[in-house]
Formats: sequence, structure tokens, C-alpha cells
Amino acid sequence: MALTGLFLITFLVVHVGINACIWANDGGVMFGDAAHFMGSSWVIRIIEIGLMAGFLIHIVQGLVLVFQNRSKRRKGYAVTMGSKGSTWYSRSMGLLGTLILIFLIIHLSHFWVPNRSHQGWLLGPEREVYKDMQATFQSEWVVILYIAGCISLAWHLMHGFQSAFRTIGVSNKRYLVLLNTAGIAFSIIVPLIFAMMPISFYLGWLK
Repeated sequence: MALTGLFLITFLVVHVGINACIWANDGGVMFGDAAHFMGSSWVIRIIEIGLMAGFLIHIVQGLVLVFQNRSKRRKGYAVTMGSKGSTWYSRSMGLLGTLILIFLIIHLSHFWVPNRSHQGWLLGPEREVYKDMQATFQSEWVVILYIAGCISLAWHLMHGFQSAFRTIGVSNKRYLVLLNTAGIAFSIIVPLIFAMMPISFYLGWLK
């Protein structure tokens, strides 16, 4: 669970970096070049398959852990600790993960599926994803949905980032403090950048 989580965190860094090219505000030229590179290489296509496998493994592992935890303790605590024992988002990773999964399916249906259907597996011509983003984010409910997905991602990362490093054996207090600080920053900055993308298109900040 920790290893697939760290793998997906790496993906988020790449994904947010490429998508941030939209703020060059050059009509999508820089973003289009970056998207073309990601969609025109067999190496990237193979990595893409690995990414999908990573998502599936992480989702299945998450569901298994949720059901295992529930089955091991069917009776609740006599006294609830609330946030004194653990944070609400660490206790809600299953729910947050489910919300992110729903958002991911919608996100893929908006961009990845149409582009790959158009391009095929022979690395043919791609759709103009920048124009797809412009069209998709003109809908108010879609923008709200994406913002909600980014909020769920932020809370999911708030626990998952530092938890992944603890799980793989990081125990030094100094490192844990640094990882916790880095995790909080990452959990805020990356989802915020993602959320600002639909907002920027909807409000007409990008042409």
C-alpha cells in the first residue's frame, strides 16, 4: 500500500507539472508540446500501463485494508477518542479514497479515454486536449466536481504522504518532522494547483 502510494505521489508531481504549462497562456502551445511528448512515445505508453496497474493495486489494497480493519473489531470503543486518538481524515481514508476513485473515473472519461480512443494504440494523431479542457470547464457543475475531487485528494494525501514513509520504515524523529511538514505542504499545494486549473478556464483567465 505504501509503495503504490509513493508511486502515485510521483505521478502527481509529473502530472501537475505538465498541466501547469497551461498558465503559459500561449493558447496551449507549451501544454500541447508536453502532452504530445507524453502521448507519442512507446516508453511513456508502457509506463502508462504500469500507472494504471498501480492505481488498481492501490485501490484493491485500500479496500482490503478497510474490510480487514472492520472485521477485526466489530464492536466499537466504549469511549470514543475523536481526534485525540487519530485525525478524522486518517480514519476516513476508505471514504476519501472512494471519492477520489469516482472523481478519477469522471476525469478519465473527460480527457484520457477520448484522447486514447482518438489516437489508438499505434500512437496516431492526438486530440487537442487544451481545447477539450476549455470546453469541459465551461460547465459550473464540472468545475465544482473537480474542486470537490481536489479537496478529497488533499485530505487523502494529508495522511497518506507521511504514513507511507512510516510504513516503509522511516522512524527517525527528525526525518519524520521533515516528512510531516513536506507532506502538509504537498497535500495543500498540489491539489490547489489542480483545482485552480478548472477555475482558471471557467473564469476566463486562460484563452
